[in-house]
Amino acid sequence: MTCGPPPAAHRIWDDAPAVDWPDAFLTGNGEYGLMVPGEPHAERLVLNHHRFVLPNGTHDARAPQLAALLPRIRELVLTGRRAEAGELLTGGRELTWTQPYHPGFALTVDAAPTPVRDYRRHTDFRTGEVVVSWSGRRRRSFVSRADRLVVTHLDQGGCVVGATGDLPGRPDTVHYDTTAYRHDGLVFLRVRGRYPDVGGAYGFEGVTLVRGDAEPAGDRVLVHGPALLTTVLDRTRSPRWRTAAQERRLAAGPDDYPTLLARHVARHTGPYRRVDLDLAVPAADRDLPVGALTARQVAADRLDPALLERLFHAGRYLLFSASGVLPPRLTGIWTGSWDAAWAGDFTTDANLNLQLAGANVGALPEVTAAHARLVRAQVDHWRDNARAVYGARGLLAPSRTDGEHGHLFHVHPHWPFTAWLAGAHWLLHPLYEHHQVTGEPLGEVAGWLAEVADFFTDVLTDVDGQPALVPSYSPETGPLDDTGRPVPVAVNATMDVAAARHAMTVAAEVTGSQRWAATRDRLPGYRIDERGALAEWAWPGYRPDDDHRHVSHLYPVWPTGEVDPDDTPELAAAAHRALTVRGDEDGSAHGTLHRALVAARLGDGPLVGAYLRRIVAADMFFRSLMSAHNPGRVTYNADAAHTLPAVLIEALVQSRPGLLRLLPALPPDLTRGTLRGVTCRGRITVEELTWDEGRVTARLVAVSAQRVRVRSPYGDAVCDLPAGTAVRVAFGGRPAGTG
Repeated sequence: MTCGPPPAAHRIWDDAPAVDWPDAFLTGNGEYGLMVPGEPHAERLVLNHHRFVLPNGTHDARAPQLAALLPRIRELVLTGRRAEAGELLTGGRELTWTQPYHPGFALTVDAAPTPVRDYRRHTDFRTGEVVVSWSGRRRRSFVSRADRLVVTHLDQGGCVVGATGDLPGRPDTVHYDTTAYRHDGLVFLRVRGRYPDVGGAYGFEGVTLVRGDAEPAGDRVLVHGPALLTTVLDRTRSPRWRTAAQERRLAAGPDDYPTLLARHVARHTGPYRRVDLDLAVPAADRDLPVGALTARQVAADRLDPALLERLFHAGRYLLFSASGVLPPRLTGIWTGSWDAAWAGDFTTDANLNLQLAGANVGALPEVTAAHARLVRAQVDHWRDNARAVYGARGLLAPSRTDGEHGHLFHVHPHWPFTAWLAGAHWLLHPLYEHHQVTGEPLGEVAGWLAEVADFFTDVLTDVDGQPALVPSYSPETGPLDDTGRPVPVAVNATMDVAAARHAMTVAAEVTGSQRWAATRDRLPGYRIDERGALAEWAWPGYRPDDDHRHVSHLYPVWPTGEVDPDDTPELAAAAHRALTVRGDEDGSAHGTLHRALVAARLGDGPLVGAYLRRIVAADMFFRSLMSAHNPGRVTYNADAAHTLPAVLIEALVQSRPGLLRLLPALPPDLTRGTLRGVTCRGRITVEELTWDEGRVTARLVAVSAQRVRVRSPYGDAVCDLPAGTAVRVAFGGRPAGTG
């Protein structure tokens, strides 16, 4: 399966090992993640599992019971005592965090030092294989989707294989036990981690089968030649370890690397290859090592197509590799340290949805299915939240989850997420978009969307005869008080208003019921401030925090598309003004790329390019092409890596039923290229889109016969698309039309 090197555009390579764990090359199957630093004689392969979270006492945390306090909270907000309202919205609790995501352990591969020649490590995006080679020796690793195993083949002569829990930030309360042994003629290496007794899981385990000329030696395994390592990971809630079952599973599996790889590739390669981007990059640029690519962009004064093309492919690879049993965490599915920022959880008020932005249009329904699994497991908890906080029907989602439950307990006067009303709508939107793209029935999602509409119906209140949402919250900021300090609790956050409007519209569409029509007509309208900008709160007298990283008030532009340059030009102009007056605060990746998605929807290609350049020129990518949260590679975080492909897709293709936009927001530095395989709302696939020198052509295939208007910078046309038949459209170099 590894005949020759992978195509240059679909891999990264480096000429040196990782200096620290964030530069380790990555592979995963959506359940397990593997980090490969690539050290020839002292390798430390870090194993992760999506459900490895450290018990910290919040496993059984629940939302505060606030329904009886709502009249007082609303009175405080409306009389200008918003900080006091924020105190009440915590239920008197101290700030508590989700159970933090943590690494499992490292498999160690040690050998006597020898001269290192011709060193190279690479990741093949097509197969998910990470290969390290030097001096005629080689290690190969991948994480199997077919067999749910971490697989490594050693071909480096004699070495010693062990395991260690000695990873950065490991708390003293977690204890490891490692042993090597022979059972039924097979050699195993077992590592167990024991959690503190504070509620939650009991511990975690990794069992590795070492096939080849190998023998146990204390707590390690001596290997005398080529060897195959297969590892299974587990987490248990009781002291009853499942080691025997894991041994049987490993023993029953294939015993050779090519067979295991072929079984995995059959499930990995197809999804990865559905979409492709070719930015007409010279072959010599494509063949540069990853460090040279990133360094060249940092020094450049324009977007580097070679790096953007590689980031597009790497982002899709990493997003798919991190999605399976759950969608990606803040760190995807990888971490080499026990002190992941923000608990390494699913931060749902911005980060998770931004990472998912390219899943549906990028033809990765597997990623959306992983998100659906997270939502499905938590909807009952969202109902509990709505009842506890508002005494309401419907769904109230938390701002963060560790993946084990969806109870809303992370609250603080500065982050009063009990007042964030839009969360459930925000988290359900990717599932609704999946329906728009694929045409698959909504099923249970239709009922959830109706529950969101019911929730907004119940929490809407009258203020001086006018409907209002009180309390309301625009993450993670608030109107400024008299001292210039943001106070978060407010009235009519634009994100909440937009979510309510869209929820009631979509609920009517998917259920056929008109029971929300009267309420929707009474919802607050959007407000344009004295600068001509779409206001962050549809309420007079509020001053915005214009240097904040979030742009939640542009929710009606992206993702819902309610505000659109064609249909609502005045509101679109106000949204654009709101975007351009917003500062950049700390340069966070999610904030910048959120702005880029909005700029793309507003048709501003130069602004999209400017936002992209802020990311790629700010030294935000590790040598793995995993990203950082902030410039200078500060804080390992998947937001930029996973979101950037979505920005490029939205800049090149946008869609809604009956309308397809080609090159709606093309960055000026991307003068030519080809995009293949994008899936659109309305069940149309752009099999190929090519642009160059004032010309754009596309080949479109619709699942069902339909008429669609196709727009481009060089003209537009109405096209009839028969079911399943490719139709070519062209604009620019010759008269627009079909053929």
